[in-house]
Amino acid sequence: MIDRKVFLAWVLAVSAVFAVSDVAHAQAQALPDFTDIVVKTGPAVVNISTSQTVKTPHRRQIPHDLPQGPDGSPPLDDFFRRFFGDPGRDDGDNEEFSNQSLGSGFIISADGYILTNDHVIKDADEIIVRLNNRQEFKAKVVGSDARSDVALLKIDAKNLPTVAIGDSSKLKVGEWVLAIGSPFDFDHSVTAGIVSALGRSLPNENYVPFIQTDVAINPGNSGGPLFNMDGQVVGINSQIYSRTGGFMGLSFTIPIDLAMEVVDQLKNKGSVTRGWLGILIQDVTRDLAESFGMDRPAGALVAQVLPDSPAEKAGIKVGDVVLEFNNTQIDDSASLPPIVGRLQVGEDVVVKILRDGKPKSVKIKIGKLPPEEDIKLATREDEGTSDNRLGAVVKELTPEQRGALERKKTGVFVEDVDSGPAQAAGLRRGDIILMINNVDVKNVSHFQQLVKDLPKGKSVPMLVQRDSGPMFLALKIPDKG
Repeated sequence: MIDRKVFLAWVLAVSAVFAVSDVAHAQAQALPDFTDIVVKTGPAVVNISTSQTVKTPHRRQIPHDLPQGPDGSPPLDDFFRRFFGDPGRDDGDNEEFSNQSLGSGFIISADGYILTNDHVIKDADEIIVRLNNRQEFKAKVVGSDARSDVALLKIDAKNLPTVAIGDSSKLKVGEWVLAIGSPFDFDHSVTAGIVSALGRSLPNENYVPFIQTDVAINPGNSGGPLFNMDGQVVGINSQIYSRTGGFMGLSFTIPIDLAMEVVDQLKNKGSVTRGWLGILIQDVTRDLAESFGMDRPAGALVAQVLPDSPAEKAGIKVGDVVLEFNNTQIDDSASLPPIVGRLQVGEDVVVKILRDGKPKSVKIKIGKLPPEEDIKLATREDEGTSDNRLGAVVKELTPEQRGALERKKTGVFVEDVDSGPAQAAGLRRGDIILMINNVDVKNVSHFQQLVKDLPKGKSVPMLVQRDSGPMFLALKIPDKG
């Protein structure tokens, strides 16, 4: 007869084994399986290789470290220079060499339209598209858009496998995503991760609200697709953040919704038209929010209104804070440009702003974004001296400096900044102070008076012009001193 205690111990042990097995099974069930997605979508992902002819000046070469000539005669390298020329000088001819690059892409139509990054095919003399069955085709560029980093290619082929286009606006932070591409020319490499953040703004990339992921992306992945768990493309892999040149856990993808809008324009017009307001903006910091009488930092602060722009015609002023644009709340300055850029030229929109501490609605007709080289910023330098309670030395503007300013033709030039409120606010030598506490600075004496009247212990906005453009600083005079 079985001992009752032994039997109970055996039952408990078996139960524990099954419990552990159930947990392991449940965990395995929770982890995603990407195999079906790869089988289904892989054939529509392509490798893109480009070649580009680069010309560099040909330089004459002569032997180095030549011995000196006999006593009283010039060095032998002088002799060679007379006949072969200076090795450091261009001889008028150019050397040509071929520069190779690689990337990825994906087929969006059975008749051969392919999406990739603009930077993958930029300035290429020849573009070769290789399918996963190793077929190769020469591709032509239908159109490309540097501002969104999207390019549309076409190959002469039919009945090609295609990807399914998803909806990037439905992505959620934390959901699984998958990338297929050719990192370091390893064709059809598959990596996976999660969506880390949405609507990311990157330096010098004003018109793309990037999807941030932790999917491993490396050189050669650029232009490849990012898939959701339904096997639909939700973005084009574009950039990584790295201090080493390799993957460090931060990858950035162009939302497919935006990319397909670009595709439509490239197909129909060969170029992309974007909406434009004509303002330069910056974030509202905590101190600036206090200076404008706001409860918390929010919106996009207008630092400059460009001449003859839609914003100027609508009456937008420097110092306005854009809180809502076309029924969309603006939480920070980075969220405004993508919204404006996607609007149709000529469309009327309502903008809610904060001006002098009061809310106001302004109607603006969207303009056409001009070429990048036509959007110029202003700045320069100056004359006359003055010290003040800010810890800054300022001078009158020269006529040349006034002429260089696009809008406001008055202000003072910052010659030096010592320790004090100005330095704490971020004022730099070479800045031009245009406004203090929402009042235009006319000259040095007016500047001194404005500074003298500043309240203690309260942040006030100060508008300055520097090489990077106009920007507001939050200036605060300490309670004591």
